[in-house]
Amino acid sequence: MNILSIGGSDPSSGAGVQGDVRAASALGVNCFSAITAITSQNSAKFLGVEPVSPKTIEMQIDAILSDFKIDAITIGMVYDSDTIRAIHSKLRGEKIPIILDPVIESTTGGVLLKKSALEPFRKLLIPLCHAITPNVSEAEALSGVRIAKESDLARAARKLSSLGAKKIVITGHKFAKNKISDFIFENKKGRTISGDRINYETHGSGCTFSFALAYAVASKNTFDGAVKFAKHFTYQSIENSQKSGRGVKITNPGHDRIRKDLSSAIAEFGNLRDSYGLIPECQTNFVYSKQDPKSVSDVLGVSGRIVKAGRRLVVAGDLEYGGSKHVATAVLTMQKKFPKIRAAINIKYDQNTVEKLQRAKNKISSYDRTDEPASTKNKENSSISWGVERAIRNLRSAPDAIYHTGDIGKEPMIIVFGKNPKQVVAKISKIL
Repeated sequence: MNILSIGGSDPSSGAGVQGDVRAASALGVNCFSAITAITSQNSAKFLGVEPVSPKTIEMQIDAILSDFKIDAITIGMVYDSDTIRAIHSKLRGEKIPIILDPVIESTTGGVLLKKSALEPFRKLLIPLCHAITPNVSEAEALSGVRIAKESDLARAARKLSSLGAKKIVITGHKFAKNKISDFIFENKKGRTISGDRINYETHGSGCTFSFALAYAVASKNTFDGAVKFAKHFTYQSIENSQKSGRGVKITNPGHDRIRKDLSSAIAEFGNLRDSYGLIPECQTNFVYSKQDPKSVSDVLGVSGRIVKAGRRLVVAGDLEYGGSKHVATAVLTMQKKFPKIRAAINIKYDQNTVEKLQRAKNKISSYDRTDEPASTKNKENSSISWGVERAIRNLRSAPDAIYHTGDIGKEPMIIVFGKNPKQVVAKISKIL
């Protein structure tokens, strides 16, 4: 898939064309670009902007459209009227879906669209677009409608629709408590998609959303489906944002830190000397949960198992949320009492291993599976939660490991827990 990003250059790479390139990389698509302005900004402040000449903008767009098949176009920063006219002259009549992100002001306070350019923006760019994605303040500026309550969203959207916008997404409204929502307006009807609120500001989330929306639209999703995809992708990018400078965090498109940390820990575990000797007959799984998980679907694990192949380990399966049932259930049960525990691995039971864990000053707990009532034995995935609950019921702090010595048809097992996968591997490395 090829997507053309038309917008400003952001040297911090948080937003603008550089931000779109990062999002494209995460999505596995090609991102071509046409630069409209050169900004000087970072995570803390906006120093200035210099627009690219209209002729150069037109040549950039011509260069891409004359050579490549473009599946979608995003338009971000346009800055002034001359830029808007140049873009309009090249894109009018194009059948390619255009996602218009009306960036008016940067997170760090810089002006990205001159007031004198608002009217040409309304008349020339809005009618070109397949969808427009303003935030609340941008929707107010373009529609002239003050958005003070939820019902005002529909009024603003109707005004934008009257200007020629086919589909409208007013992003990031906060009228629902502890939620951040997007208002979708299409075919004269409005609806809201809500999500959990992240209570800090980031640089680049608007650009990430519009690019992800362009990708989803070009992938032939329904518009509802495209918005949901873009919202999820952006939420993950915000959740994994990084504070790399002195100012606000910068969004990190598509970077799943949970996946990265678990993958690294599995590789580290496999490289430990004699780690193959810790693999039980039922094989091993290694899991890492999101914060505040609701179910095993919020816990990343190996869809198959970590298996022993001679004296080395092989990961047989992919890392998937919901990929583990038993070890994931152990973490979920542990988190009910000790919420900081988010990672675990199951290893082969051996009394020597238990003693080594104890000598390494780990806190060990256990339970007896022969005491398990029939009601849980006969219920899928209930045995592990029953056992972990039993092992921690009288504890005031989380154990580093829990073991049981098995039962008829049940292999004995040790589960090593930690706040993160790296901590789990560190505990195991001490006994090897």
